[in-house]
Amino acid sequence: MTSIELAKAIAKAADDKKARDIVLMDMAALTPATDYFVICSAGSTTQVRAIADNIDEELAEKHSLEFLHKEGYREAEWVLLDYGDAVAHIFLQDSREYYALESLWGDAELTAYEGE
Repeated sequence: MTSIELAKAIAKAADDKKARDIVLMDMAALTPATDYFVICSAGSTTQVRAIADNIDEELAEKHSLEFLHKEGYREAEWVLLDYGDAVAHIFLQDSREYYALESLWGDAELTAYEGE
């Protein structure tokens, strides 16, 4: 699976749980840590966890992929799932606005996820 295919699989799994404002950020030229950030928003901590759980389950079942690292699940204001070539960032809307990853990494190419 290529890094863009991984990012799209993450985005689709997030979309399946009604994540909002899903964007793919091409990070390959900006950091050696990952090729893509997939960023999305949720309306509640319950939805943040549901999105994170669905990404985890879908990638494990359909692609035999396990995350390398998970952060923030207990608080569920910003959950990070690191898959190496792509990193999922699931935010409560207020937290997304506060941390503003899209602005912080403003040189990254952004692509809005439109679904499949």
